[in-house]
Amino acid sequence: MLLDTVRRTIRRHNLATSASRVVVAVSGGGDSVALLHLLHDLHRAGELTVAGVAHFNHQLREDADSDERFCRSSADALGYPFLVERDDVGARASRERKSIEHAGRDARHESFVRACDQLEADVVALGHTRDDQAETFLLRLLRGAGPRGLSAMHPRSGRAIRPLLECRRAELRTFLVERGLPFVEDSTNADVTIPRNRVRAELIPLLEARFNPAVVDVLANQAELARDEWSWMLDELRTRDLEPRIANHDGDASSLERAAVLAAPRALRRIALWRAMTSAARGKTVSLQHVDAALRMVESNLTNGCVDAPGHVVERIGDRVVLKSGRSSDVRTTASLFRYPLSIPGEVSLPQHGCIVSAQFADGREMSPRALSATMSSRATAMVALDRWTPPLSVRNRRPGDRFRPFGLDGQKKLQDFLVDRKVARAERDRVPLVVDGDDRIVWVAGHEIDEAFRVTDASRAVLILTLRLV
Repeated sequence: MLLDTVRRTIRRHNLATSASRVVVAVSGGGDSVALLHLLHDLHRAGELTVAGVAHFNHQLREDADSDERFCRSSADALGYPFLVERDDVGARASRERKSIEHAGRDARHESFVRACDQLEADVVALGHTRDDQAETFLLRLLRGAGPRGLSAMHPRSGRAIRPLLECRRAELRTFLVERGLPFVEDSTNADVTIPRNRVRAELIPLLEARFNPAVVDVLANQAELARDEWSWMLDELRTRDLEPRIANHDGDASSLERAAVLAAPRALRRIALWRAMTSAARGKTVSLQHVDAALRMVESNLTNGCVDAPGHVVERIGDRVVLKSGRSSDVRTTASLFRYPLSIPGEVSLPQHGCIVSAQFADGREMSPRALSATMSSRATAMVALDRWTPPLSVRNRRPGDRFRPFGLDGQKKLQDFLVDRKVARAERDRVPLVVDGDDRIVWVAGHEIDEAFRVTDASRAVLILTLRLV
């Protein structure tokens, strides 16, 4: 029975008790209307108290006012107080540079918190279902997410609870039909330009038909597993003292102890840095590339270093990892620059970047056609003409004004522009090794491109082979 499923969810996750006052968020759609009537049944059974109904009018559709009137009549029919707020979500999205979906979600949740306060309620109940959970998991998987993102929607998030999270959408529709309960259809649900609607209308049905009829349950279960893993990770971070600490009186810097980071498993190192960097970024997105760049610096044997990340800088200062607001141009020191001589044969190890650059002579005539073709086509190797560079060779990172001539280009190009075009993250650009000659000309942007001036045009003679190897 559907009501038993809701009751079990509430008890399992301790969402409400007989003493709890609950505001029900109702949009007018089938899920929220079913939520209202299911919680009304629990209210009559004395298992919780419905304090009232809250509705948020996004002012995005012509029938938005009609939906508001429907929700008011639903609340009146059950004898509950009705609170409504209105906001121009489209204008808010433009003002805050967010998508309509994200701006609407933020506005709704802010409104529902105010409704809780006004009605002296403990929590607000939202009508998210098991299908919504599966869709959220897929959306975040497609966008790229770790255990926190893949945990999707939690049964409780602050003052918001989700009593329908173990109910299927089809079960709720059956419940409404059996009781003869009306609801409204949101016309925007058919708009497949909205990513969630596209997942709901196209991807889920495809997965059900071609791969697994129970895919919704599989995905929702995976979200629950990820939620448990994320909860465990947070507990471990607290146990291992891996929460960032305020590093100065102005509150614009925080720090982690390097020894504590290194003592943790690698997965926890990433999570600790990601949480600290996300806090320091103040709303800007911190990607996996940013975290990995900071992690390589922390794990290196160098006592100093600097990584530029969105809205802040991660700096290695002795035994501490310090996160400061601003950009690397404000705090960068010469310790973040490097230049090492490259012998032939020989290699330069860059442990802070997780790579080794090596050089050796080779005779093109002794190489098989297959090996020769693989060497010339691989980004991890570069074949350099012996008579075109000035010794000695060095390995360094970029400097202001660096330019070189990529293959196929008529003239030189700024290295900065080249790295942007190659979609190298800002945090990684200072860490790209450059092989330069005695005149400080860029011979090879390691892992990317050789300068046209040094390219081999006749492989039937001795050449220099440069190699980038990840460690």
